Amino acid sequence: MDADIARVEPVPGSPALIRAGQLLTDAAGMTAVSRWTAAASEADGIFRIRLSPGVDVCDLAAAVRDRGHLASPNHVLMGQPLFFGGPASRPFPAAPVPAPLPPPLPDEDPVTVAVLDTGLTAHPWWEKSPWFLERRREASEAPDGDGDGVLDAQAGHGTFIAGLLLRSAPAARLHPLQILDGRGVGDEAGLLRALARLRDDPPQVLNLSFGCHTFDDRPSPLVEAALGGLTGTAVVACAGNTASDRPFWPAALPEVVAVGALDAAEQDRAPFSAHGPWVDACARGEWLTSAFLEYGTFHGYARWSGTSFATAVVAGAVAAAARGMPPQEAVAHVLDPRRTRKISDLGAAVPLPR
Repeated sequence: MDADIARVEPVPGSPALIRAGQLLTDAAGMTAVSRWTAAASEADGIFRIRLSPGVDVCDLAAAVRDRGHLASPNHVLMGQPLFFGGPASRPFPAAPVPAPLPPPLPDEDPVTVAVLDTGLTAHPWWEKSPWFLERRREASEAPDGDGDGVLDAQAGHGTFIAGLLLRSAPAARLHPLQILDGRGVGDEAGLLRALARLRDDPPQVLNLSFGCHTFDDRPSPLVEAALGGLTGTAVVACAGNTASDRPFWPAALPEVVAVGALDAAEQDRAPFSAHGPWVDACARGEWLTSAFLEYGTFHGYARWSGTSFATAVVAGAVAAAARGMPPQEAVAHVLDPRRTRKISDLGAAVPLPR
């Protein structure tokens, strides 16, 4: 674990991970906490404050919220595996699978899916696509970011998700943004910066295959406000690999489609999947095959498990439906109980594309 990551547990039995001593708030909140501030930086109206030694960031965040300001500890966001509460899954090499078939006619107004993740590497499935050529440098994915000669634990996560999205929606235009490192670690400040970048040109679908528990099991008001600003975007997020019903954020927000994982047979809940009344949908999350990196024993394809990847299946289904209807109608179409079965504490079961 990074030296600046702290495990906090204001509520016994409900731990969370934060960047130690960092508070996120708006301009009004910045004024309210100035006496406890050692340093501060600002981006897109959000201040990241480094607090003076000895200040309890969780207590201060709660106090600032009580005064009507937006505030949150800088929660650590994780792809899979988690530091606590879930299995340590890893990718396994796989044989090549056929590329997604493009539509018979070019799509003049393609659906855009923003993928906030570890980045994206060149792959035969999309290396000549205009959307990839536009963004290949800003979203590049390094297999060994720490230079230790070993594939990073979450390297390829974004590439794997992109492949699953395109298998469901081959006409989609992906917009990758890197907010997680090769270990699958990011934070709330990075998420807020990425969401601000999307404000001027919101995607129809937003795939968030990461998340966190919060210090008080309530949503971050800053993230909630930022997602609420993406009008017309269907947000799909993973429910987490926690094997529990504890809310996982941002998936548990009411306006977000929270996705759990089914087993390889697409019949029952995968043992690692989060569950509960706040989970809206589920899809196969065990032993999926998709695009991956060229590194070591991997030759562009892998098999992997997690709610991260079930999320991409559901987001891809929403993107495919959104070719002919607004994004929120596409969500309702994909989750329509008349079209799919409902699984207790997992929501609507979305099948893999055949």
